[in-house]
Amino acid sequence: MMKITFLGTGTSQGVPVIACDCQVCTSGDPCDKRLRSSVLIEDKHTTAVIDSGPDFRYQMLRAGVKQLDAIVLTHEHKDHLAGMDDIRAFNFRQEEPMDVFATPRVQETIIREFAYVFSSVKYPGLPRIKLIEIQNKPFKVGTLRFQPVEVLHYKLPVFGYRIGDFTYITDAKTIEPEEKEKIKGSKVLVLNALQKEAHVSHFTLDEAVRLAGELGAERTYLTHISHKLGRHAEIESKLPPGIHLAYDGLVLTL
Repeated sequence: MMKITFLGTGTSQGVPVIACDCQVCTSGDPCDKRLRSSVLIEDKHTTAVIDSGPDFRYQMLRAGVKQLDAIVLTHEHKDHLAGMDDIRAFNFRQEEPMDVFATPRVQETIIREFAYVFSSVKYPGLPRIKLIEIQNKPFKVGTLRFQPVEVLHYKLPVFGYRIGDFTYITDAKTIEPEEKEKIKGSKVLVLNALQKEAHVSHFTLDEAVRLAGELGAERTYLTHISHKLGRHAEIESKLPPGIHLAYDGLVLTL
């Protein structure tokens, strides 16, 4: 059995947005409170997180994560890796470096953004990171098998991942036919759906719904949601059968 916990379902600014008084940002519905996008994947033997954004510390506390075997990154934008410094607690508890799976391009960003981690002078208490290179081919994280699915975030290549019957796609605007074939047959699909209006680098709500219909998963959950999409309850009530808005704290089992 595999357990998936949505640690965050918001876009780069999260929801509510700082200083915004719109109906979504002032909503009292807990489903309208969205941290930056990330998911926790667990089976009996392995626990991994996809992306470690600025809210990583709070997400780990809120989900009660005591053991973390690896972080798997989709791409190098700040809202997906800025929280990596907080792996220190796991380094201390587990007495080993954290495995971080990333493409060479994303590794370059990590080394640049967290230069102090890789300095020849090792200040006490620094995060300890073991970078593991991935390409667009399957790899193992403990007992979990990850199949990368390459998508385009405007012109930036980004990895989504299929793990068994679960596929997670974030920050996508275009998916080539050969990559869509990797997704087909998934029981649960997660797609980004930023807002209703057209956007250069993200699926809109309508685009995500159409793609979900094309890919044919039993259930599709929409994530990476901005305050511009609308209130959770209102949008959820209008979605086709089998398609739902994800929300922070949602737990699925497969």
